[in-house]
Amino acid sequence: MERKNVNRGFKKLRVWSDAIDLYVLCCPVLMNFPFELKKTAGNCLDSAHSISRNIAEGYCRRGIKEYLNFLNIALASSGEFHSSLISFLKAGQISEQTFEKLDSLHFKTENALINLIKSLQVKLKDGSWEDSFR
Repeated sequence: MERKNVNRGFKKLRVWSDAIDLYVLCCPVLMNFPFELKKTAGNCLDSAHSISRNIAEGYCRRGIKEYLNFLNIALASSGEFHSSLISFLKAGQISEQTFEKLDSLHFKTENALINLIKSLQVKLKDGSWEDSFR
């Protein structure tokens, strides 16, 4: 049974769904890192997971300024994730094929997040944001 209410509306956002998919895609890759790299892999996994969590938390705050703040945190986590991927590739810890698979979905998610931020900035500027539960 699908439970729906106004506070769970973030689940309709494609960018949130893509961020969840990114986390799921990177889990098996990072879980296979050797013990010595578990902290590094864990940090990368946390940054991937942080993207969807901050999108959801910002959405649930209802105020546009808070929402934008959390989306910007998600965007920062996205940058952290990408930096980790590049480091792993250069260190030979992931293959080029794995990098491309992860980076492709990351790029899609990151651009969708940037576009969501831009659209909300327009709503903030023109005053068209509605934060009531109508």
